[in-house]
Amino acid sequence: MTRALTAGGLVAALGVGAGLWASSGDDGTPAGSSSSRQAADDASAGGPGPAAAPSPSPTPSRSYALSTAPRTIPAVRAHTPARGPGWRPATERRVVVGDAGLADEGRLVAAELGLTYAGEKDDVRAGDLRLVLNDDKGANPESYTMTVSGGRVTVTAPTDAGVFYGTRTLKQEVHGGGTAPEGVVRDQPAKPQRGFMLDIARKNFSADWIEDRLRELGDLKYNQLGLHFSDDQAFRIQSDTHPEIVAREHLTKAQVKKIVTLAAQRHITVVPEIDSPGHLGAVLDAHPELQLRNVRGVATRGAIDISEQASAELLDDLLNEYTGLFPGGYWHLGGDEYQALTVSDPAASYPQLASAARARYGAGAGVSDLATGWLNDRADTVRAHDRTMRAWNDGFFRGTSVQPASDLVVAYWTGKEIGARTPTEYLSAGRKMLNYNDEYLYYVLGEPNDFAYPTGRRIYEQWTPRVLRGTTPVPAKYDAQILGGSLAVWCDLANSQTQDQVAAGVRMPLRATAQKLWDARTPALTWAQFTSLANRLG
Repeated sequence: MTRALTAGGLVAALGVGAGLWASSGDDGTPAGSSSSRQAADDASAGGPGPAAAPSPSPTPSRSYALSTAPRTIPAVRAHTPARGPGWRPATERRVVVGDAGLADEGRLVAAELGLTYAGEKDDVRAGDLRLVLNDDKGANPESYTMTVSGGRVTVTAPTDAGVFYGTRTLKQEVHGGGTAPEGVVRDQPAKPQRGFMLDIARKNFSADWIEDRLRELGDLKYNQLGLHFSDDQAFRIQSDTHPEIVAREHLTKAQVKKIVTLAAQRHITVVPEIDSPGHLGAVLDAHPELQLRNVRGVATRGAIDISEQASAELLDDLLNEYTGLFPGGYWHLGGDEYQALTVSDPAASYPQLASAARARYGAGAGVSDLATGWLNDRADTVRAHDRTMRAWNDGFFRGTSVQPASDLVVAYWTGKEIGARTPTEYLSAGRKMLNYNDEYLYYVLGEPNDFAYPTGRRIYEQWTPRVLRGTTPVPAKYDAQILGGSLAVWCDLANSQTQDQVAAGVRMPLRATAQKLWDARTPALTWAQFTSLANRLG
């Protein structure tokens, strides 16, 4: 067979549906076979064999194998293959948007890929990357479709968040000079809340380090960063209402605003946590008059006296102040490990709490009722700012006459604490939950109390969002009530690792968790393949 076959004859020779693309000067790397590439090389070089007679039909110089799905973290949910050269970035190529609201996404991906941001344009040029909002009102708001065809890329989504995730997929596809494969990606997350939580109270992390994590989280399609900034060791954000409680090493409000702005550009909500009524040691160091003391007058570390009205006023001052600094829709109230409820007889040990409980809730009320009422009151304060609230699971008590507010989401971290209940007790009652399973998702500096640093492999191969406690998943019927999950860094022994060591330590657990929150099914790649991909993508 000579190289001068007509297009029809070559199609017949290659087989029905082989697909042919004429050379158009596109700089994309074809996804075809090595023999196809050799044929193209022979054609351009004059190749062996006698010259063929001229043909009146155009002679194609390339053929393309069917494309394969892009390799990204998290993996895309669906890819429809096609034949073609794919797409690669080049300086002269444009990013155009169909809506002014996509300017942030357009400018970011243009800068990342070395493209020219052209703004809103209606004309179509070779090599364009076009970002478009569609009117699919019933779609998952974080879903997107990315079409690579004819030397161009189009990302469409019902929201700018979906468009952003499409650009993250494209960025990973072309990483290191690669090519976005021809075809159509249709993608969406399994879980709406995908988080990373950082304890900045026990360990001071620099603003630059936090910003670097936000960039990493955005590329992995996370959408929440939790900041636990108040604990027994320190209170780490500047306060105007109570400057006396703030640690020497802290984030200024200007730094926090910059963090929040960067997060919003990556479609990440910063979720603040001022834990109470326990874990308030740093606040109480400046307000010893509000320190909880037992019947012998001994101070209870970290616990505020919830029988005192001044305690409520202090916390509400802080909650009202920081809701202005953190404009996102979520808030973490804490609620865990209130030490007054860890003794054998709370009423006898803390008679002032028992007395306050009876005065407010009736003769049969106990200290756990007062603690539940405290959590509800703080929820009232935050709810006035239109936030969705969560609290640790051991802040929800069994057998109380006072019930936790119905809109509190359970942040389930452990079954080991006193009063902790099984996840199904919350789920069967209709509660929504977030997965912070300390068996898999707790990175505790220094590994005290039998904690072990989580491994990405264990998360990748064993964990799913339905594994809320221990290693056993809850029944599938509860899946919709599990809103997502979070990898959490706790700095119990703060000097055990530097912040750079923390970044290195959570690198693969973050990627594994991202994969399983985006798609809880068994991954297509082995752990070795996943690790290799992560190393290639950086």
